Amino acid sequence: MDLSKFDEHTLLLGALRSEIDSKEVYQQIAGRVKNALLKDKLNFLASEEEKHQRIIEGVYKEKFVNKELQIPERSPVPLPEIAIIGEMMPISEVFSMAMDAEMAAYGFYNELAKLYEDNPRLKKTIEYVATMEMGHYKLLEKEKNNMEQFEDFDVYSPMVHTGP
Repeated sequence: MDLSKFDEHTLLLGALRSEIDSKEVYQQIAGRVKNALLKDKLNFLASEEEKHQRIIEGVYKEKFVNKELQIPERSPVPLPEIAIIGEMMPISEVFSMAMDAEMAAYGFYNELAKLYEDNPRLKKTIEYVATMEMGHYKLLEKEKNNMEQFEDFDVYSPMVHTGP
């Protein structure tokens, strides 16, 4: 991902907008699913995105001490969006878009980290967020595979993994 046409300020604002949007999408999906374990995982992802937002806000405040943080309505940096089109859209399609967004976020944060070569602590902080995004990708990939394997057989039901 080439970020060279964006300044640091714009990149951090784009990261913040992306984290906010991702949190909202995961909350929206969690509200749609009936599987209790999947709902928990989606709520976990939403809370992770909120933590990432706080981390990036910390970086922003450190780098732009005297500048008021104003998060834009839309990201100034082109990152994949998760567009849920109607209630009938299959969750597996939503997960595919979410996986694309997480992979793009991983690349974005790895590139963003390169701006902080002169500040190893901030560089490591941004790299950490990148690795978390890859973890989100892996979690979504696993759940999507489960859906595709089991949803046709009506096994992927609300209480499928609960014990006696």
